[in-house]
Amino acid sequence: MPDQVHSIESDASALVENGPSDRAHFSPRGKPVILGINGIGLWSLYIKEVRRFLKVQTQTVWAPAVTTLLFLVIFTVAMGRSDRMILGVNFATFVAPGLIVMGMMQNSFANSSFSLLAGKIQGTIIDLLMPPLSYGELMAGIVAAAVTRAVMVGLAVGLAMAFYPGVSLAMAHPWAVIWFGLMGAVMLALLGLVTSIWAEKFDHAAAVTNFVIAPLSLLSGTFYVISNLAPHFQTISRANPFFYVISGFRFGFLGESDIGNTNTAVFHSAIGLGIFNVALALIVYAILRSGWKLKS
Repeated sequence: MPDQVHSIESDASALVENGPSDRAHFSPRGKPVILGINGIGLWSLYIKEVRRFLKVQTQTVWAPAVTTLLFLVIFTVAMGRSDRMILGVNFATFVAPGLIVMGMMQNSFANSSFSLLAGKIQGTIIDLLMPPLSYGELMAGIVAAAVTRAVMVGLAVGLAMAFYPGVSLAMAHPWAVIWFGLMGAVMLALLGLVTSIWAEKFDHAAAVTNFVIAPLSLLSGTFYVISNLAPHFQTISRANPFFYVISGFRFGFLGESDIGNTNTAVFHSAIGLGIFNVALALIVYAILRSGWKLKS
């Protein structure tokens, strides 16, 4: 036993004297161990966020489908006379795509606006900031999970509307449905992430939802074409990015849109929306990297 103790003491003394040379299997201090993209960490964060909303999928996926279907029922009964045609289709078919993508955007915002905010309030924000994830990977994981929820909500809403009398969901341009749907979900996911960084309590996030997201969604041509508005209000509507998401998404189903008189106008809007999201992502990344309201 004394020999073992002496051996341990000798090894410890040699380690102290020789320094890092005897610890060559450890990386030097300050040298990153994970190079490139941390795929395992990014996937783990994504799965964590997806499982979080799937645990209460009745509230996060199926409830929005029911709420959106009620919008369709109310507006078609109140405004959708059987002889009323808009963009060459009946009112129910006209309003359905807008309601689908509106539900996708609102739930994308709800998902991403909860992630960091809940961590700050519960004191578990360190669980997201300490793992070996870059700021870009942290942002990508949260946004990807929000987009996943948006797609699930869109499929659930579309499934519910497919059985509603008078609604046709035949797609004239599938690329527009996919592109504008995803771009709308990404845009709201990024806005939700900024909100979760800025907000200090759930009331702040709810205020953004009620006073910013909901008005922009409802006043973006979901239930009408902007050509019915006065020129001044048409200009205001065209300054609303939600308008391009909803109108472009509707174009994918109907082949008609109030963005412009040609398909080229829709294509240009698709490119512009993509550029807008890239710029928004860079802004969110800069805010996230600064540690504003996260590391204080």
